[in-house]
Amino acid sequence: MRRGLRSAGLAALSHVLTFAAMLVPAMAEAPSRSLLPLPRATAEAAVAMPMPDRVPSASSASLPMRVMVDASRLAPGASLRPVARGGAATSPSGPGPRAAEASAFALASAGLRLADPRPGFAAATRTAPSRSLRPSGRPEGLERVTRAAAARLTPGRVTQPGTHGALCGIPGLVGERLQPITGRASGCGIAEPVRLREIDGVALTTPATISCDTARALRTWVREGLVPTVGRTGGGVRNLRVVASYACRTRNSQSGARLSEHARGNAIDIAGIGLADGSELTVLDDWRGGREGRILRRLHQAACGPFGTVLGPNSDRFHRDHFHFDVASYRSGSYCR
Repeated sequence: MRRGLRSAGLAALSHVLTFAAMLVPAMAEAPSRSLLPLPRATAEAAVAMPMPDRVPSASSASLPMRVMVDASRLAPGASLRPVARGGAATSPSGPGPRAAEASAFALASAGLRLADPRPGFAAATRTAPSRSLRPSGRPEGLERVTRAAAARLTPGRVTQPGTHGALCGIPGLVGERLQPITGRASGCGIAEPVRLREIDGVALTTPATISCDTARALRTWVREGLVPTVGRTGGGVRNLRVVASYACRTRNSQSGARLSEHARGNAIDIAGIGLADGSELTVLDDWRGGREGRILRRLHQAACGPFGTVLGPNSDRFHRDHFHFDVASYRSGSYCR
C-alpha cells in the first residue's frame, strides 16, 4: 500500500514539474500586450494556473520548481490523491479525468501555485501595466523647443522677436523691440529702442540700436533715395554697412564736447553700400571717384529732409569715411554738409 502511494505521489510531482517546464519558455517570450499588474501573493490569495491538454515528458524540466499551497482554500477533510503515471486520478467520489486534467483541477481547487526559487523571478514575470514602460524617442524638434524656452527665460533687453511689418508700426522694418535703455551718463538712453536688422529687404550688416524716429527716417531714405539712385548698378542694393548706432558719448568722442545724437539713439553711421554682385560703394574710397562718387553724393543729398543732420567727407576729418545721419530738429531745417 505504501509503495503504491509513493508511486502515485511521484507521478503527481512529475506532472507538476512537467507543467512548470512548459511555463518557463512561455514566460521568456514577451506578451503581445501588457496586462495589468497583479498584487503580491499572500497566504489568503493564490493564483490558479490552467493546465494544457498535452504535457511533455518530465525530462524536459530544466529549472527546479516548488509548489505553494494555500491551506485556507482546502475544504475541510479534503486531500489530494496521487495520480498514477499514465492513469486516471482518483478522488473520494470515484474516477477522475486524465492525469494532466486532474493536475490542473487539483491546482485550481486546492489553491496551489508554482513559484520559482530564484529571487525576483516572480516580480519579473508579473504582468506589466496596461502600456509597456518602454522609453519613447525624443520628440522631433525638442532640442530646438528647449533652447527657445531657455532664451525666453534668459534676462536680456529683447522683448519681442523680429517681425515683418510690425517694428515701429512700419511695414518693411525688421528687427526687435527692446526694453528702455538707461545710459551711464545723464542725457544718454532711449525710451523706446529697437534693434533694426533689415529695411525692405536691404540688410544692415550690423543691427542698429536706434529710436523709432531714426528707423522711420532711414526707411524713407532707403525707399526714396538709396534704391532709385543705385538702380541696377552692380545688380542693385544688397546691404548697408553700419559702423555706429547707439553709444553714450560726446560728439566725435571729443572730451568736453556736447552729447552726441548717438547717445539718444537718434543717429546712425553708414560707411558703405553693398551691391548684389558682391562689390561695395565705400565713402572712403569712392566719394571723389567718377560714377561711384556721383552716386554717393546723390545719396548724401537725398538724406537731407528725412534726417535733420547729414554729414559726409566734406564736413570734417571725422566723417571722411562714412555718412552720419541723425534726426535732430533745427529751426532752419536740415543741416547737410
